[in-house]
Amino acid sequence: MADTSVRISAETRDRFKALADSRGKSLASYLDELSQQAENQERLGQATAFFDGALDPETVEAFDAHYGGLPAGARASHRAA
Repeated sequence: MADTSVRISAETRDRFKALADSRGKSLASYLDELSQQAENQERLGQATAFFDGALDPETVEAFDAHYGGLPAGARASHRAA
């Protein structure tokens, strides 16, 4: 992995560093973990949209009612697609 620089405020850097430290990680490994989580969330959103598109709305609503559905913020961005 090649090293690079990204400009962020010292306050943001310090917050990320504190979070990394609290997890026993280096800042670089913590930021890598965050990027992997973001990629996973994106793929989950795509899979959710595909799932919803393959089913009729009543089935999606029944599934959500039974299993709790997505969090409100995720529902607005993924269910509307």
